[in-house]
Amino acid sequence: MKFAEFILNEKLQKGIENAGYVDCTPVQEKVLAASEKRSDLYVQSQTGTGKTAAYLVSIINQLLNEEGSGKQALIMVPTRELAVQVQEEAEKLCSASELKCESFYGGVGYDKQVASLKRGVDILIGTPGRVIDLHEGNQMDLSKVAFLVVDEADRMFDMGFYPDLRTLIKVLPSSEKRQTYLFSATLNSYVKNLAWEYTRNAEEITIEADNITVDEIEQKLLHVSSADKMSLLLGIIKSQQPESLIIFANTKKTCEIVSKRLKLNDFESEFIIGDLPQKKRLAIMDRFKSGKIKCLVATDVAARGIDVNDLAMVINYDLPNEAENYVHRIGRTARAGKSGIAYTFCSEQDVYSLPAIERYIEKQIPSEVAAAEMFADDKSKDVYIKLDSYHEERNDKSEFGRKRAEEYSIRNGRKGKRGNGRYSSKNEKAKSEYKRDRRVYSRNDEIDLSNLSSEERMKFYKEKYAGSANKKLSNGSKQNIQKNKKQPNSRKPSYNKNAQKVSKTNERKSLWGRIKSLFGGKK
Repeated sequence: MKFAEFILNEKLQKGIENAGYVDCTPVQEKVLAASEKRSDLYVQSQTGTGKTAAYLVSIINQLLNEEGSGKQALIMVPTRELAVQVQEEAEKLCSASELKCESFYGGVGYDKQVASLKRGVDILIGTPGRVIDLHEGNQMDLSKVAFLVVDEADRMFDMGFYPDLRTLIKVLPSSEKRQTYLFSATLNSYVKNLAWEYTRNAEEITIEADNITVDEIEQKLLHVSSADKMSLLLGIIKSQQPESLIIFANTKKTCEIVSKRLKLNDFESEFIIGDLPQKKRLAIMDRFKSGKIKCLVATDVAARGIDVNDLAMVINYDLPNEAENYVHRIGRTARAGKSGIAYTFCSEQDVYSLPAIERYIEKQIPSEVAAAEMFADDKSKDVYIKLDSYHEERNDKSEFGRKRAEEYSIRNGRKGKRGNGRYSSKNEKAKSEYKRDRRVYSRNDEIDLSNLSSEERMKFYKEKYAGSANKKLSNGSKQNIQKNKKQPNSRKPSYNKNAQKVSKTNERKSLWGRIKSLFGGKK
């Protein structure tokens, strides 16, 4: 069905034409049809199905038809990047009208955002923390919100925004006086509770994906040790030379280290994590989208809102902990009818996440042990990487900014404390050298894993790593016992005391935790 077939406001139709929209996606068609009945909606739809335009077209059409009523729309999103992306989309659709759109998020000063509120905003797009701050500071009036959208509701809850959402919804006009849209890629108890508690007989729309993973994406899983991941990454980039690349890692620390090691190997790259100042994050994204940067290293959360149609390659440096994130990651390539390739590194630390992913996508990922010719020399191998210290900018010098920053600090128990967090460079000063994982994995091992099930592959890992680990652990315990036996002048035999310590330590540590303690120590 085409947008032109719907009875939409003339100004909106012009905006749709300016945005280049012609045919409706399934979620757009169903949402537009349901919104005409003014009912609340609960929509389950995967990322990339066109849901942003679905709720924007619906809301803008109603705002234009009731122009002059003073009604507003509030769109809540989990990340700053997504807020900016939604604002850009809304501005295209409102290009032929007088409606004003603005995004509100943390990490930047309040002055510009407060000034836009004074001028008047019809469509408010924001992250929960900043919207709460502005509302509690009497800068954002939410009494005229007639449309509420909670976008990526499941991700909101994963990021801990559930209490903030409840706080916000309670200060909005009642559910009888507003239309509520909930969009989520997955069903979970939090989303269901939100739908039950704050909507009125919401109409449920479910868009089933034809294929969980896109057929055009070539997927390859490479078995490699943790110590050799960087060498394999360099080898793939040198041999494939992708025009654009996103590398996914599970932690902020890994993202920063990988990006800096790529630079030491003469590959221009940038990393994007939640702790980066907002101005720098936006600058990096603009450079990446314009092609000035070919390689971006990101976490799952920071990558939300990245929409690049020409992405040639995705590399999972770490296997994601959640199966759905694997689909989100590789789905960023092969868009707009183009092909793409997704490499996934699977080490002894990642292997436990593999069965759940393959069950979720309902097929086995083609896999092989990384061959020797796939690796490249790593110039940064013995270089210690100093981590930067990033803290969200709360140094807004305006009177309102200072007041909100102080209240934020009190609310989070941080008043009087200077930032010296987990990723602060001050925490790394005591380290004299880079602490490398010293596990050995022979690149010449000729093992064909392509025909093995995930359970058989896990057995392979256990035999290779866990077996040697338990043997060394046993030998280490015996050495401690023999050493303690030789200690004289003790009221109680030190054997029992130390043996107990060893036993308790082993009970607390998981299988891979023990491997790390044995193989990951300093040389």
